[in-house]
Amino acid sequence: MDVAQPDFCEFRGEKLNFNHYDILFRLNFMLSFYNTLSRSIEEFHPIEDGKVRMYICGPTVWNFAHIGNFRTFVFGDILRRYIKFKGYELTHVMNLTDIDDRIINEAAARNISINEFTEPYAQYFLEDFDALGNERPEIIPRATHHIPEMIDIISTLLENGHAYESDGSIYYRIAAFPEYGKLSKISFSGNITGGSDRIDTDKYDKEDARDFALWKLVGEDEQPGWDAPFGRGRPGWHIECSAMSMKYLGETFDLHAGGQDLQFPHHENEIAQSEGATGKLFAKYWIHSEFLKIDDVTMSKSKGNFFTFRDLTKQGYSPLAIRYLLLSVPYRKQLNFTFEGLQGAESTVERLRNFRSLVKGRNPSGSEGAVSVEGSDAVENVMIALKRFEAAMDDDLNNAAALAAVHDLVREVNIIMAERSLSSDEKDAVLDAIGKFDSVLGIFGTEDSEILDADIEKLIEDRQLARANRDFARSDEIRDELAAKGIILEDTKDGMRWKRR
Repeated sequence: MDVAQPDFCEFRGEKLNFNHYDILFRLNFMLSFYNTLSRSIEEFHPIEDGKVRMYICGPTVWNFAHIGNFRTFVFGDILRRYIKFKGYELTHVMNLTDIDDRIINEAAARNISINEFTEPYAQYFLEDFDALGNERPEIIPRATHHIPEMIDIISTLLENGHAYESDGSIYYRIAAFPEYGKLSKISFSGNITGGSDRIDTDKYDKEDARDFALWKLVGEDEQPGWDAPFGRGRPGWHIECSAMSMKYLGETFDLHAGGQDLQFPHHENEIAQSEGATGKLFAKYWIHSEFLKIDDVTMSKSKGNFFTFRDLTKQGYSPLAIRYLLLSVPYRKQLNFTFEGLQGAESTVERLRNFRSLVKGRNPSGSEGAVSVEGSDAVENVMIALKRFEAAMDDDLNNAAALAAVHDLVREVNIIMAERSLSSDEKDAVLDAIGKFDSVLGIFGTEDSEILDADIEKLIEDRQLARANRDFARSDEIRDELAAKGIILEDTKDGMRWKRR
């Protein structure tokens, strides 16, 4: 028996004409992630209905962040944006590590305090973070501001036998935590020290080579150092994130995310010391993003094969193109960086900006829109694209499939606009869809800085005419307007040229 389809359907609280009811509601809107802890795709159910608490490991501010680092932070931004898109109230914490051995050594070499050394890099990071279109987390704590919280956790671990003192330093006793290794699934038979250059091995005496430092002894005159009941010292790397995450999110929270390189030992150690101190589950879901490679080799400062965000913008590439490239591949797949790929991203974001401008500037057909919403191929394409987009993002943040939905809508609407004008309702539907896509991906750019090539050429002509007429005030005004929209003017022997910042 045929079932009559309704004349209207509800989509995200809006009543819309749509005759593809079966396509719209065929799939469930259930957000799922690959949980590193369980090694499986799990439906996302926060601890508290409607609210999500999330911690993402931030940078160590000892140098400029490279784009491999920013792949993780753009992934974190997409995760953040999509959680909000799904209607959750979010508390997002991202730390800044402003004390470790590298920072101490670099500050000492310059004969300055660690704060004097790290503060500029903290600001550079946040400037680059913002320029890439990332939303700031609700809380950005610094490790050096949370020493008392670290001391409290270490004191608890000493009291319950999960930590011990050796030559004035405090170590976590791996043997006291039978579940050690449950995140990384690494076999710890024998003395496994791991492969990270940030694992403390032989510098201090330990009961077991696997044990890690919670608190490192420093002399009375040595800087930096903090007084604690168990002796003057400074924190180990891992204890910092446990202290900051639990202070702002509670002893158990929903999501902990970061780069794949942090899974072991950092995140493994966070679990051990946090759960060793509280006896409670630390984080319910663990999400890790894969590496960015260059010429198929993992990008890192230690290998010297890296580009900073500022390296690329100095070469004329736009932050929007860099962002697009970094999110173009699903977060659990490795991304190989090439300049050819970055140039392709530049062209893609330009097409997206041009498409939005074209839709926005297109005069609707008829005084009230000659084409109704009912039966509109444009609106049907919008609804299908939104459905595909959300289904893709619900499926472990499948950016590639989500982007395909966006580009397919752009293609279909361009075909329609080549044949006729959009109605007012169609135009609004397309622009609303763009807004929804961009609230998650952030790839269309801000509208106030958007400017088409033809408009740029016209402004440059106007500026040249103003200069010829010695109207320098108008000339400067046009120059400033172009600069504000990210357009750089260059005088060459062949005349005036321009490029996007």
